[in-house]
Amino acid sequence: MHSPLTLHRHPMCAEIIEAFQKCHVDHPLKKFFGECTDLKIKLDQCFRQEKALKRKANFEESKKFKERLQAYKREMAEENKES
Repeated sequence: MHSPLTLHRHPMCAEIIEAFQKCHVDHPLKKFFGECTDLKIKLDQCFRQEKALKRKANFEESKKFKERLQAYKREMAEENKES
């Protein structure tokens, strides 16, 4: 099973998605007997790479957010000490 094959959600995999969908259209019965399996494997690999890049970007973003949160907490603690 794969995620929905929308090009705007998976720009990195657009070529493979188009080829996979074309294979399904061109081979309506053979697709059930492995005609499009090679493209499916490439598509799965592409989705994994895409997910890894998104995961890394989200992790970096969360690190920046944690740093800002820690700085804000220190600032609030200093203001409370001054009061």
